[in-house]
Amino acid sequence: MTTPYSLGGTLDELEVTLLLEGIHRHYGYDFRNYARSSLNRRIRHRMREEGVGTVTGLLERVLHEPSAVQRLLYDLSVNVTAMFRDPSFYVAFREKVVPVLRTYPFLRIWNAGCSSGEETYSLAILLDEEGLLDSSRIYATDMNDAVLDRARAGEFPLDRMRDYTANYIGAGGRRAFSEYYTAGTQHASFDRRLIENVVFAQHNLVSDRSFNEFHAIVCRNVLIYFDHTLQARVQELFHDSLVMFGVLGLGSKESIRGVPERCYEPVDSSERLFRKVR
Repeated sequence: MTTPYSLGGTLDELEVTLLLEGIHRHYGYDFRNYARSSLNRRIRHRMREEGVGTVTGLLERVLHEPSAVQRLLYDLSVNVTAMFRDPSFYVAFREKVVPVLRTYPFLRIWNAGCSSGEETYSLAILLDEEGLLDSSRIYATDMNDAVLDRARAGEFPLDRMRDYTANYIGAGGRRAFSEYYTAGTQHASFDRRLIENVVFAQHNLVSDRSFNEFHAIVCRNVLIYFDHTLQARVQELFHDSLVMFGVLGLGSKESIRGVPERCYEPVDSSERLFRKVR
């Protein structure tokens, strides 16, 4: 016998399929090819929070209450992030990608799946320290409007600054990290200058198309939530969106699966940095 909020049987899988299909048809958000194990955990959490005992009950609420779908979208979106997460990635980006970026008079960088903005601000700080921020335009996109609003605000919990400072130092930071923010009672407000050349915009990697050509695309720890079919689709989108010799940066557990290997050459394989070569 299953308990409330549990998912596992054939009927549960059918209900989840109907939930995802309903979200897609009614709201246009497509989670149908997301990895099911991760989706099921997030759906269970939302069922508990909403106080409904079945996925069908959650579907009914989502279809008839706009606020309910926003809460569910927040749960289903990938929002786990930190400033200078995986510091070695930023060391490699600084040492191996920045010299190439210096050869362009103006840079377009896409931070896809930017969530609440920690990664975007990290990139902006790195570019600032390398003297490239003023000649760069960063496009920071996510499918979730709520997290984009948080990213635009540039306010992060003050109690995270110690960890973020350690990450920044490990990432090769060249200043005192505290120079980039003003500390309040509960939040650290980051210097607005960092995002003067940042465009925050809604973009769904699942269903939306390329919207520009970029010299670098950074999309870390997003593809791991997609199944193989969707990963291949997004990888094709990234390949189409990069200029020749543009650089793609992925998460530590992600790969360029879905795109012929001859299309890229490694910049730093261990840090998942690849250069488009055809």
